[in-house]
Amino acid sequence: MCITESVAIGLAIAGLAAGRFVGTVGTTLAGLRTSLKSVGPLNLLSVVYEAGPCGYGLVRERRACGYACEVIVPSKLPQRPGDRVKTERRDAVRLAELARARVDAVRARLRARQRLKALLLRHGHRYTGRSSWTQAHERYLATVTFAHAA
Repeated sequence: MCITESVAIGLAIAGLAAGRFVGTVGTTLAGLRTSLKSVGPLNLLSVVYEAGPCGYGLVRERRACGYACEVIVPSKLPQRPGDRVKTERRDAVRLAELARARVDAVRARLRARQRLKALLLRHGHRYTGRSSWTQAHERYLATVTFAHAA
């Protein structure tokens, strides 16, 4: 049973600079389901919880409903020097912004890898190993040279 009485919801939409506070809801499954449906469609949402007395149970419930859920350890979050004010509202918005930043970084890495592989193929360099982006693949990339320095 969860001892927290409410859950704060923050929202960070891809492409927008700042996250925003959506509201606070109870910890019941029905209340969370209703609130998350109003935020956006299931396939476009990533739900992030701060690890605590309720986090893991809520994540299991969310995953069972089909949401992409993660639990974040509060001590691992980047914190600005002197920023010691901790409120549920600020934490919810900050978690939403960090989750969005992570998704953006993963997509950027994927695009960069695709561009690199395309460049290598255009210049006749084909990796014959089993799978890409392993240590063996990175050793191979370190040996690749081109006819022209540019």
